Amino acid sequence: MDTFIQQIINGLVLGSMYALVALGYTMVYGIIGLINFAHGEVLMVGALTSWTIIGWMTDAMPGAPGWLVLLISLVIACVVAATLNFTIEKIAYRPLRNSPRLAPLITAIGMSILLQTLAMIIWKPNYKPFPNLIGGDPIEIGGAVISVTQVIILSVTAISLALLMYLVNYTKLGRAMRATAENPRVAALMGVKPDVVISATFVIGAVLAAIAGIMWAANYGTVQHTMGFLPGLKAFTAAVFGGIGNLAGAVVGGILLGLIESLGAGYIGALTGGVLGSHYSDIFAFVVLIIVLTLRPSGLMGERVADRA
Repeated sequence: MDTFIQQIINGLVLGSMYALVALGYTMVYGIIGLINFAHGEVLMVGALTSWTIIGWMTDAMPGAPGWLVLLISLVIACVVAATLNFTIEKIAYRPLRNSPRLAPLITAIGMSILLQTLAMIIWKPNYKPFPNLIGGDPIEIGGAVISVTQVIILSVTAISLALLMYLVNYTKLGRAMRATAENPRVAALMGVKPDVVISATFVIGAVLAAIAGIMWAANYGTVQHTMGFLPGLKAFTAAVFGGIGNLAGAVVGGILLGLIESLGAGYIGALTGGVLGSHYSDIFAFVVLIIVLTLRPSGLMGERVADRA
């Protein structure tokens, strides 16, 4: 039972990070039908920016509280990631908006490779330790252990998701996003500016990705220029799993994928004597993707067009 609870905790932490990144994929797809494969690299840029700011602040203000340093680095990382994603949309995607779908897809893959290369040049290719700025002893729950960092990850994820749902469902921008997703031309006739809405969607997705990137770095204690590729790919899997274009589906898909991966690595690894243990945990995410695409291509919750944002 202790092992089960521990794997559930690990799965919820992992799944919450997948869910934040998956929301970026599903919002963009819901509005313009584009899979932004550079989204994982936005996560990476957010994490590396935070690491840089933390280093600068630690040298400049050695006595500053850890939580304050982390909060300031988070805000700056969100601004940098939002600016980056806004620029990507305006320069790389907007000119191709009316092109065949293959063109923006190839462009997205190209942007992913470009951002990885630029990050490698700027931050160097070596792994960098991400400091643990949040102290405190681990908390025991039914024989399992959860760190203070993981508690903060779950709390920040819950708050971020609640704020996003409120924004989409109860604000003027959210109504504009839903209208643009439904029919951009009709929305434009009603006074909505589709270009502004699309840019705002990319900015919101980037902020969520930056938060997820810092969570990922804090949880695993390291950052590197390729760190966004696999989480981005798994978050895309989570979005497809839940039903791409559906916000609730992205959240459900992310959490379920995290639980499947964690439980699979824990239990199947034990049953196979470690042959399919934690080192092979990635296989579970992509097995899920294959099964979902084969049996239910629309995902678990389908795609409710009226909710697309």
